[in-house]
Formats: sequence, C-alpha cells, structure tokens
Amino acid sequence: MTVHHRRGKNLDELIVGDVYVHRPGRTVTEADNVLFTTLTMNTQSLHLDAVFAQTQEFGQRLVNSLFTMSTVVGLSVADLTEGTTVANLGFSEIRFPAPVFIGDTLTAETEVIDKRLSASRPGQGVVTFEHRGRNQRGETVCTARRAALVRCASPAASSG
Repeated sequence: MTVHHRRGKNLDELIVGDVYVHRPGRTVTEADNVLFTTLTMNTQSLHLDAVFAQTQEFGQRLVNSLFTMSTVVGLSVADLTEGTTVANLGFSEIRFPAPVFIGDTLTAETEVIDKRLSASRPGQGVVTFEHRGRNQRGETVCTARRAALVRCASPAASSG
C-alpha cells in the first residue's frame, strides 16, 4: 500500500506554460469581508457601510480587493506550493478588472510563466506564476503575477 500526502510541486515538476485549474471554489460571505477588512484596518465605507455603498457606482458593498487576491492565490496552494515553497518573493501586475460582491463564488487557475534555478540557493529555484480569479459568471475579477522560491525535488535536479 502506498500512502499519498497532499502537497505542492517541486521546481522540477513545474512546466512553463502549464495551467492548473483550482477547485473547489470559495463563496465569499459578509463575515469574510467584514473580518478581513477590519483585521487589516481598512475602514473604507465601500466595504463596511451597506447604506453608503448603495449610493455608489456598484450599488452594494464591494469585497476588499486584497481579500480577493489572497483568496485567488490561496486556492492555488494545495495544487502548487503546499510544502514546497520556501518564500514568496513578490507580487506584480496585480489587476482587479471587475468587482467582487458578497455572495460571489471565486474560482482560480494558475499558469506557470517562468522558472529558473536559484544562483545563490542550491536546491531551490524561482518560479513565476500568473494567478487568475473568476466569479461564478466567468468574469475575471483578479489577475496577479507571483514570484516564489521553491524547492527542487533532489540535489541532483538542482545542479543542472
């Protein structure tokens, strides 16, 4: 019998151009939005004040955009980086092309954009991921590029 544990991918297993579809999705609740917004000290009325938000362009409260990005990236962890990431190195090209509202269900996919061995950290490499999040209507609500330092599968793989 073989026992399999859920884990992400090592550098050697990631192929540039591959796209991973992450499921299940995550339905955003009012509690999610209020908790994240208040924990991060973001007192923006668009997130917290239903009456105020009704008078604004979208007519309802917006989900905190950093919650949206965190969820989209978080949906990828089990498939890609659980137990294999050493550190996140940075995020870039972050976009929120459509709003997220309470009750929306977020799904995500991630493309491996680039990878290389680390010149200074033997047995590790840098991977660039592009995360894309969509709502239940298929509208893209978030895109972000992330550079992560990940482990190689074996020392032999990291030497060449």
